[in-house]
This record gives sequence, structure tokens and C-alpha cells, in this order.
Amino acid sequence: MSKHRLQKNNRLTRGMLLGAITAGAVLIPVAPAMAQPLSIPGLGNIEVPGLPPAGAISPNAVVSHGQRALDAAQTKIGAPYVWGATGPDSFDCSGLVQWAYRQAGVSVPRTTYDQINGGTPVGKGDLQPGDVVLFYGTEHVGLYAGGGMVVHAPTPGQSVKRAPLDSMPFTAARRY
Repeated sequence: MSKHRLQKNNRLTRGMLLGAITAGAVLIPVAPAMAQPLSIPGLGNIEVPGLPPAGAISPNAVVSHGQRALDAAQTKIGAPYVWGATGPDSFDCSGLVQWAYRQAGVSVPRTTYDQINGGTPVGKGDLQPGDVVLFYGTEHVGLYAGGGMVVHAPTPGQSVKRAPLDSMPFTAARRY
């Protein structure tokens, strides 16, 4: 009888371990690269690479629409600029912004002239990742990437890329 109970407990422990590892694997892509011990009752501590320190990520943490749009736009770095293109393989500047926000579930107008009139105005000093940044009046647009950088589809003959925010004359910014 104790042999069966031991086998049952081993199956339960293995199931708990696999569940914990699976949960850790879901967190790894959004966590910094470091090893933290994961405590599993009855098994002890297991080192899980990429698991952040306890309390580092709130279970209620919410990723902004802007961050999601930026993440989508960054997957298109290297895609060619094509005037009037809205993705998914080529883009013009406002098409990249519209496409990226669509991936985040947010509807953004198609042209820079309309994008400047949507969202909420944001000052240059208050930019957050994913904010829509307009340049040259309303002739060009990109997504703020943080650290003084933007992701944008620059001009014919170039590809979607990251560039310094201050490499173009700032006009306005919007948060969607």
C-alpha cells in the first residue's frame, strides 16, 4: 500500500514540477536574464534561469498599448520603406505606426495628418515607449523606443530602423 502512495506522490510532485517549470517558461521571455531559485513545496529550491527576483514583476503588471505597438514595430526593423505601404512586409512611416498599433489592438488613423489629431498630447520630456512622435511638421512619424530613440520607416531606399529622437526636428507626440 505504501508503494502505491509513494508512486502517487511522485506523480503529483512531477506534475507540480512540470507546472512550475511551465509557468517559469512563460515568464522567462519578459524577465531579465538571471537565475533565481524557485521553491517548490516537497522538492526544495530549483534554479530557473530568467526568473526575476521575488516581487520584481507584479502579478497585476499591465503592458501598455504603446509598449505592445513598439514591440510589434521592432519586429519589422529591416523591412523596406515603400510609399503608401501598410505592412506586413513593407511600410511607409504612418503605415508602420498604424500597423504596429493594430497589432496591439488599437485603431490609429492612417496618415500623419490624422495621427497628430488623435490620442492624447504628450510633451517631449514625458515620452514613454510606444508614444507616436511626429517630425518635420506632420511630414514624418515614428514610435518612441525609449532611451532617446525612435523606430521609424525613414524614406525610399531605406528600411525600418532605430534612430536618435533628436536626429529629426520634433513637432509633437501623441499617446494612444
